[in-house]
Amino acid sequence: MNMTESKNYYVTIGIECHAELKTASKMWCTCANVPLEDAPNKNICEICTAQPGTLPVPNKEAVSLMIKIGMAVGADIANFTEFDRKHYFYADMPKAYQLTQYKYPIVEKGSINGIPLTRIHLEEDTAKSTHDAGAYTLVDFNRAGVPLMELVTDPVTYDSKEEAAAASGNFGRELQRILRTLNASDADMEKGQMRVEANISVTKDKNVWGTKCEVKNLNSFRSMEEAIKFEVDRHIEIIENGGTVEQQTRGWDENKRETFPQRKKENANDYRYFPCPDIPKLYLQEMFDFDAIKSSLPMLPSERKVKLETIGLNDKQVEQLLDDSQLCNYYLSAVSNYDNEKAKTLANYLLSDIVGLLQKDTNLKMISANSLREVVDLISENKLSSRGAKDIIMMLLGQDVYSLGDTVAHSKVEALANEKGLIQKNDIEALTSLVKVIISNNEAQWAEYTAGNDKLLMYFVGQAMKESKGSGNPQMFTEIIKSLKQ
Repeated sequence: MNMTESKNYYVTIGIECHAELKTASKMWCTCANVPLEDAPNKNICEICTAQPGTLPVPNKEAVSLMIKIGMAVGADIANFTEFDRKHYFYADMPKAYQLTQYKYPIVEKGSINGIPLTRIHLEEDTAKSTHDAGAYTLVDFNRAGVPLMELVTDPVTYDSKEEAAAASGNFGRELQRILRTLNASDADMEKGQMRVEANISVTKDKNVWGTKCEVKNLNSFRSMEEAIKFEVDRHIEIIENGGTVEQQTRGWDENKRETFPQRKKENANDYRYFPCPDIPKLYLQEMFDFDAIKSSLPMLPSERKVKLETIGLNDKQVEQLLDDSQLCNYYLSAVSNYDNEKAKTLANYLLSDIVGLLQKDTNLKMISANSLREVVDLISENKLSSRGAKDIIMMLLGQDVYSLGDTVAHSKVEALANEKGLIQKNDIEALTSLVKVIISNNEAQWAEYTAGNDKLLMYFVGQAMKESKGSGNPQMFTEIIKSLKQ
């Protein structure tokens, strides 16, 4: 496809996001909310498979999570809300309609990364269809009825496809962080726990919207950014060639990295929305203590970012922590009442050594925050060298017979380091004697060093650390070697 430059065209983007909520049970019944269950059709009942005569009962926990999400994005929380039937037929929709919200959503307005939100409403997920099983389709209803949040943004107009794509990707990433921080959803796109769609149009007149196309099947923010750029170029090429863009729903081909038509885009009246007569109207302020919910909100990603940057962490470390809310919670707990230097030291060992080791060996267990704090304290007191700290961390994670796992008490870390000979020695006479032995064993290198080859200083420090098995103070070794040179 011959892509056309997007200059002189404005790009308007509206984003829709779905996320499965982390509740114990499904939206309308007591079946376990385990959409990734390996055994097909294990967590199902008469309600989530839409057997005649069954009645849905709303999940109060799911409604509470929606209120939290709304508060986190600065939105308006409704008092009155209701559920509607949205009619369309798919094999994975047992009722031939979806229970959702139309006219009276739980959440309206708010914003994320400066992008205004139209609404956030609560609905149910569909079942899962498998089409490659032969000459038939298999349907697994474990996911049917899982509570699903749908978020819709206002359309936002940008000056270029690059600006539109970047803003949309950053929006999705921030929403994912918010959901994980609230523990409202794991929002793992690879597992289908979060899905994004983009409504895209282009126009030469900033005051008039073009014809929009919705791109579905976007399983990563990178794909969303690429799909937006592709669609913008496709629309412009059609317009430049004198054609008319058709409003439609399109899919995204991961292999070809391009969109393809799926069906003509439906309008709201095609779904024949009407209030569900089986579900009572909800008056949320009578059901929930809004003040208590608001006071229970954790520090949000935007606030966490400011705090992490204030500590002095680099951009990569900040992003790593923000993308893993559990790890960020651990870190913020560990550095409580720490000065910035200690907090940076702890971040270095946590994000480089500990995370790396845990990723390589899933049998290891995370050490307690108190234990890691004591490791950092021992470093700051010059009782542990960098090498010694790495060794003790490996033991605490479970790679040594002396490991105390994730139950290591704060008072036992130094004892373990002593037992393993890792406590750094600061006895200047003993360290000087050790250095003199090393010099006598490396006379040629010492002669070269004293003759002016200062690069050999680190060689002797390294030999001293090796001879002391990491227990010597490297700063003291450096000063001793320099003094013996004179």
